[in-house]
Amino acid sequence: MSEQSPHEEQTEIEAPASFEDVYAVSTELVRAVETALAEEDGSAVRDLLEPLRPADIADLFVVLGRDDRHRLAMVLGDDLDLDTLIDLEGSVLADLLAVMSPHAVARAIPELDTDEAVHLLVEMDEARREQILARVPAPDRAAVLEGLSFPEDSAGRLMQRDLIAVPAYWSVGQVIDYCRETVELPDEFYEIFVIDPRHRPIGQVALNRLMRTRRPVLMREIMDEESTTIPVDMDQEEVAFLFQQYRLASAPVIDAAGRLVGVITFDDAATVLEEEAEEDLMRLSGISSETDILDTAMRTTRSRATWLLLNLGTAILASLVIALFDATIEQIVALAILMPIVASMGGNAGTQTLTVAVRALATRELTAANALRIVGKEFVVGALNGVLFAILVGTVAALWFSLPTLGVVIAVAMVINMVVAGLAGTLIPLGLARAGIDPAVAATVFLTTITDVVGFFVFLGLAALFLL
Repeated sequence: MSEQSPHEEQTEIEAPASFEDVYAVSTELVRAVETALAEEDGSAVRDLLEPLRPADIADLFVVLGRDDRHRLAMVLGDDLDLDTLIDLEGSVLADLLAVMSPHAVARAIPELDTDEAVHLLVEMDEARREQILARVPAPDRAAVLEGLSFPEDSAGRLMQRDLIAVPAYWSVGQVIDYCRETVELPDEFYEIFVIDPRHRPIGQVALNRLMRTRRPVLMREIMDEESTTIPVDMDQEEVAFLFQQYRLASAPVIDAAGRLVGVITFDDAATVLEEEAEEDLMRLSGISSETDILDTAMRTTRSRATWLLLNLGTAILASLVIALFDATIEQIVALAILMPIVASMGGNAGTQTLTVAVRALATRELTAANALRIVGKEFVVGALNGVLFAILVGTVAALWFSLPTLGVVIAVAMVINMVVAGLAGTLIPLGLARAGIDPAVAATVFLTTITDVVGFFVFLGLAALFLL
């Protein structure tokens, strides 16, 4: 038998059957882990988890029920990988931290970046947090306490304190030797920050440029002076925008005196972008961003009930408008059949515009400078769509009820409501943003109220004028 070349052997390896086989936590794995946990077979659980990466184990914790989640945490004990905890958030992270010993959490704190340590500690109540911090070495404890002292969604909470800062008169060779000889370097870094004698950042040098430069060259000669600095109290959403806008790998964080106090990296900014997108999506649906799919039924119910109560109030307002024309509806039953069409089309058109406007405000594509042009465009779009669907619905209504005037009434009402919906979908988020209110929080309620009230009032009012 002839020998196969390494290339031929490699081509005979079967490709994975699916994405789950390589990257995802499969249903079969989850069932196997649940069975091993039920049988209290810790060694079997560890064998099942052995080939998984920390991020995969984090996904497994999310998929498991709360009781199994606790059992798995007890099985892993102090061997629970720190990277697994960092990949978790919300109720799942809180559940795991609750069953971990204070000693295990305290031992993990010095091994984490400051922002990661803060991420863990904010999920605990104050008493447990103090109990853990009391066991943390003084330097690490001071750094974490400083991180916790900053506002919740600020750059100070997001930054990590471990960084490399050197004076401008150092040579490339000195910097390389310093990095080789210093024990306490950041686990990951992408740029070297150049500072003045007052410890203020005056530039930065990317690692690839540093490594391509000859040793005698001074840092001031190769540093990028167009550095984007971030105030420590800047909102994290603003931080994420800067990273996205200028394609930053990392950025220095400065205090009120302009001194370098930390660094934010692109992975932290990407996490913020993901969180903000998720938050806006949930708020547009009238759901609190503080809850998630894994919360208890009672907590989820309380969170959603407030918004449902507010929506009930707006629905009652729309009903009161209908009640003004009860005599008209009694005489022409067709109005009751057709009026939901007007309100629904206006609501859907407004939601389309609102979604685009909220996103554009978040990405700074919609500002005061171009607001008038965007509002004008949405007016035209609303009018064109209104005319298009007015012709369609008006024709159907006229033929359906053999009443041409009714077709004209619903057509005019639809044009008006869709124009109003387009304007409201843009003007409401602009107005809320100018008032300092997050448009994603309240815009949907206002939009629904306007499109329902205007739609019902215009349609029934025109009917009362021309059909009776």
